[in-house]
Amino acid sequence: MKFSVLVEVTLRSGIADPEGATIERALPALGFTGISSVRAGKAFRFDIDAANADVARDQALSLADRLLSNPVIEDATASVEPVS
Repeated sequence: MKFSVLVEVTLRSGIADPEGATIERALPALGFTGISSVRAGKAFRFDIDAANADVARDQALSLADRLLSNPVIEDATASVEPVS
């Protein structure tokens, strides 16, 4: 079965996020107010063949830990949906 996967990688809590801080400081000048705690990250989308959604999620998280993120300073989450 084919699944569509979204892996999101963000810096762990407590790790400085200079990109997020820069974005947050720029928001008021662009007319956006009331926004705080901005954190930047990266996203990866791909399709994967797997027996079921749990297997697809496990494979995606394994890929994230081994290639897409630095598990020392980043957290990764995976969302999986069947491809119609």
